[in-house]
Amino acid sequence: MTAPAPLTFPLAGLLGEPAGTARTYEIHGATIPLPDGLELVEPLEGRVEITRTNRGVVVRADVDTAIAGECSRCLRDIEVPISVQLLEEALPSVDPLGGGPLDRSIEPDVARLTDHHELDLGAMVGEAISLAEPIAPLCEADCPGLCPTCGERLGPAHVAHDEDEIDPRLAALRALLVEDGAEDGAESPAGEAAGTPTVDAGAENE
Repeated sequence: MTAPAPLTFPLAGLLGEPAGTARTYEIHGATIPLPDGLELVEPLEGRVEITRTNRGVVVRADVDTAIAGECSRCLRDIEVPISVQLLEEALPSVDPLGGGPLDRSIEPDVARLTDHHELDLGAMVGEAISLAEPIAPLCEADCPGLCPTCGERLGPAHVAHDEDEIDPRLAALRALLVEDGAEDGAESPAGEAAGTPTVDAGAENE
């Protein structure tokens, strides 16, 4: 079967089946909102298997996608491939037989089906993608990074700089330093500028 577009699965029928009953869904072209400001650039592709247990259901899923990112070396916009694997238990919020609400405080950290016995797989996948986001993604494994002089990306197309070449943003500051140095030299007496001590002729005669 193909998964619903928003990855929400109605499981009322499965909850009425004996433990061990499983349903498998193919995921093709699904999109979901992501937490933490992340953005999908490729739709979700994968497979999910939902198995009835004596408590609820067990969810197994393998999902591939890509998110928008930035190379940590050259700062180019890139697509970061992400693959996540899920193995998680989900319990009912409402008794499948009696219809009464179940006490969620007994196991507060366990995923829950909705009051209509639906599984929100999108929320699970979104959290897994957020956790799988690499800390320092690269556009390629041997990305050369940025030139410290001009800030452009290094590589075959980059033109090497002269050793004494300076960042254009600092050129004006260097010019000011040169001018100040020239003015200080012009105002100093010749003897002081050269570091030569002066001698009083009268003192020599005495």
